[in-house]
Amino acid sequence: MSADSLSAPAQEQKEVFRHIAWRLMPFLFACLVFNWLDRVSISFAHLQFRKDLGITDTVFGLSVGLFSAGYLLCEIPSNLVLERFGARRTLARIMIIWGFVTIGMAFVQGPYSLYVTRTLLGMAEAGFFPGVILYLTYWFPDAYRARITSRFIMAIAVCGIVGGPVSTWIMTHLAGVGGWHGWQWLFVLDGLPPVMAGLVAYRWLSDRPADAAWLSLEQREIVRQALGQQTGQGEVSEKRPLRDAFRNRTLWFLSLSYCLTIMCTGNVVNFWVPSILRASGVHDLQRLGNLSALPHIIGIVAMLMACQSSDRNHERRWHFAAGGGLAVVGMLLLPWSLHHVVLTMLLLTLMVCGYLIATAIFWSIPASLLPRQDRALGLAFINCCGQISSMLTPVMIGFLRSRLGGFEAALTVVSVLVALGVLILLRCTTPASVTRSSSILEPSS
Repeated sequence: MSADSLSAPAQEQKEVFRHIAWRLMPFLFACLVFNWLDRVSISFAHLQFRKDLGITDTVFGLSVGLFSAGYLLCEIPSNLVLERFGARRTLARIMIIWGFVTIGMAFVQGPYSLYVTRTLLGMAEAGFFPGVILYLTYWFPDAYRARITSRFIMAIAVCGIVGGPVSTWIMTHLAGVGGWHGWQWLFVLDGLPPVMAGLVAYRWLSDRPADAAWLSLEQREIVRQALGQQTGQGEVSEKRPLRDAFRNRTLWFLSLSYCLTIMCTGNVVNFWVPSILRASGVHDLQRLGNLSALPHIIGIVAMLMACQSSDRNHERRWHFAAGGGLAVVGMLLLPWSLHHVVLTMLLLTLMVCGYLIATAIFWSIPASLLPRQDRALGLAFINCCGQISSMLTPVMIGFLRSRLGGFEAALTVVSVLVALGVLILLRCTTPASVTRSSSILEPSS
């Protein structure tokens, strides 16, 4: 589309959205790093506290799953609260509470207290990720969506890069300080940053462009017109019962695809990589943490390239499928390489690249398919269904590993589920439906 047909000069629009991105994305990026560190630090803490607390792989898997149970319980209400009362108060409340719960995990005494705190952590974090995805739809049109989403989701990869080395350093060097175990210090130091970030969020964030004092009146109008030109992005013409949103079959297919593809892979990447590396022969804790970072470094580059290609070509479905396919190949081959560290690292890298690509591309799809009035509920529901996978997948992996003594059966089952999820998304969407709004604006480079 030519610049003349837009409501404002194309270059001016690019500058406005670049300004918004620099205002919002660094802070939201940092918050997601804190979020993911709190969520996955247990995978490293488990290497120590399983002996201190008598935690088996099955108990560990169940504790990971109970996080998702708590998340599932509170996620949809949290997103509806954000839609009604605004992002500032909602995100601030979420971060402060989850920070204090994470600190509380330093005081668990056994399986049951671990179950309780993990459930509470899931309840506290519920709504943060889908809430931010919803929040970004208030500020950026579809043509920027994959690129902006990738900037946010890149925090997951950064967490993978810094999380391992930092977590293992804390556990190694602070063990015994003040009479505490290293894993206790890990939970305390992971919980403090989100508490501080929550206090900052209330002052830093604006609920919507119309409320942003840091945008001029002209800039706010540019954003309003850019969003209003897209299907489903304008003002909601009328309210309707929430149950009507669940009659949209596309919402159910998207939810199932997300549950099988993103969350199944994510559970392997976020919770079992340290154990996989240990099974491959890496026993030094600090070396294990450093090696766990390498796949995410390459994964960031792969994700950014894929999202740039997706925005440039206005294509989502096959970019998502490519990411899912990489994850499937990596997981299928991984169990058979566990006695070779180099080959294990290569396959872990392949799996992480596929996971990050598929995750970033996926979250650029629902906003173009769901009606505006259903978006808050829809995004929360998709992520909510994903928590069912998060609740069951780690339990399944822990159970199969305890019974069979290896990862072969578990990773094979997970890879089949991931492939099925990719096929479901390809089958339930069409190229026109996914990219129908992508040509409204040409994204900035």
